[in-house]
Amino acid sequence: MDITKNISLLRIFVSSTDIIDHQPLYEYITIKARKEGMAGSTVLRGVMGFGASSKIHSSKFWELTEKLPMVIEIIDETDKVKVFFEAIKPMLNKIPKGILATIEKIDVLMYKSGNK
Repeated sequence: MDITKNISLLRIFVSSTDIIDHQPLYEYITIKARKEGMAGSTVLRGVMGFGASSKIHSSKFWELTEKLPMVIEIIDETDKVKVFFEAIKPMLNKIPKGILATIEKIDVLMYKSGNK
């Protein structure tokens, strides 16, 4: 696959406490991306953040539950990324909390697998 042309990055901002089908939302989306054959996905845990609610969430040692921002990044050909997002959009709409999703064109400088 030529992953260096017409590539987009899908970013989905969620909470570490968002759950779908008894598993973390970020895990569910990443596993689905792999099953759908997307080129790559990474989940990033935020240290602090806020969204549409303007409530700040951060990692504090005295909090019983860590409610942290999570960013799921998925890259592939632009058309595949758009189709993937439309496929997960109904599931995202079921989450009662806020979610932000963005897409941007990117230039891939290197894409190679490691030694097997």
